[in-house]
Amino acid sequence: MATAAIPAGAPGLVLPSPRTDAAEKSSFKALGKLSAATNRQIEPFGAHFLAYARRKRHNRTFSEDDRIQAQEKAKKIEDDDDGEISEPEDPMMLSRDAKDWKGQDHYQVLGLSKYRYKATPEQIKKAHRKKVLRHHPDKKAAAGQTDENDSFFKCIQKATEILLDPQRRRQFDSVDEAANVDPPSKKESQKPNKFYKLWRPVFESEARFSNRRPVPQLGDDKTTEQQVRDFYDFWYDFDSWRTFEYLDEDVPDDNENRDHKRHIEKKNANARRKRKTEDTARLRKVVDDCLACDERIKRFRQAEHANRNKKKLEKQAAAAKLAEEKQRAQEEEERLKKEADEAAKAERVEGKKAKEAAKNAVKKNKRVLKGSVKDVNYLAPAGGDASATQVDNVLSDVELIMGKIDPDELAKLAGKLNIAGKDGGKVKEAFQEESSRLVEAGKVKEGDLKILKA
Repeated sequence: MATAAIPAGAPGLVLPSPRTDAAEKSSFKALGKLSAATNRQIEPFGAHFLAYARRKRHNRTFSEDDRIQAQEKAKKIEDDDDGEISEPEDPMMLSRDAKDWKGQDHYQVLGLSKYRYKATPEQIKKAHRKKVLRHHPDKKAAAGQTDENDSFFKCIQKATEILLDPQRRRQFDSVDEAANVDPPSKKESQKPNKFYKLWRPVFESEARFSNRRPVPQLGDDKTTEQQVRDFYDFWYDFDSWRTFEYLDEDVPDDNENRDHKRHIEKKNANARRKRKTEDTARLRKVVDDCLACDERIKRFRQAEHANRNKKKLEKQAAAAKLAEEKQRAQEEEERLKKEADEAAKAERVEGKKAKEAAKNAVKKNKRVLKGSVKDVNYLAPAGGDASATQVDNVLSDVELIMGKIDPDELAKLAGKLNIAGKDGGKVKEAFQEESSRLVEAGKVKEGDLKILKA
């Protein structure tokens, strides 16, 4: 196959010539022409060329240049971060076992002790990069260090892994005692101008566990009484998200011993509940101690007490002024009250009697209904004894009818049954008339009645 001409300086790409068969010629339509080939001078450029030029200029090998560049880059990053992320490294921390990662202070490992829960993801990434450039095994080897122990490097990786995971970082922050601020003693709080300075950091530290936002501030001497009371109400009803999951005993991942796994999970749940209870009691004591030392509360209580005394004196003066008028009206009031009490008592007695009479009448009428069916042998066929089923069905129907009629209707039905006496046909007829009325009124379904239906 023929090839088209390649312009000078163009990549070595071979283009096929256009097809020349008859079918292609009949459908091919040229839209333009290729420009003439041009000779162009190509100059090297880019990072690789600059690296090549640097090696030539300084007469370095590839490995020497890479090592020097890595050292310069590490120094530049350290210089950039020293103003923000810089703290001395504890020799004990550098020699700790990476397997004991739960016991390490992740913020201290990354040099973020002064930030802790306030550290941003960007600061954590910067701190990680800085630590890696200093403690990565390859970097240490490039710097000529012969120490092959990479345990602290693994600690760095684990700390970064946890602190960049929002959920796992929250679990660690929940138990990060190093971020707590111990409350001052009563003696320290009572020093002049020390109360707010000592107690404010305590509540700012505890506020990180709050589910509710914003968190009220401690304030100062000029804070209003309502704001102070809102502050203490908030902390006495503090809603904390602390879970203490980070301190859980590790649950085995295998499925061989499920009972042991459930035992560990239950043990962890009980331990979390216990720590939660202890933490709630601890925080309540902190709030109690602060409240006891707060001079504003004492001032508010004194003002409230003075205000109560003032109102009390005003009431006493008004009472003395009206004493004479009350004395004159007292006898009349007592007389009217006595008459009203006697009338109310008489009315209650009459009402009670009426209720008792109505209740007794209802009981009596119910006995009449039940007695009427008993007197006619529960409507059994003449000459025969009523079966247990017959008795149950009849009594069930009677109970259903009694439950659906009011006391007046009950009395009316009892009157009919008294007239019917021991005539079974009339007794049944009286019940059937009542059941028919209840069915028409929609109070009873016809299917609910078994013997006394119309």
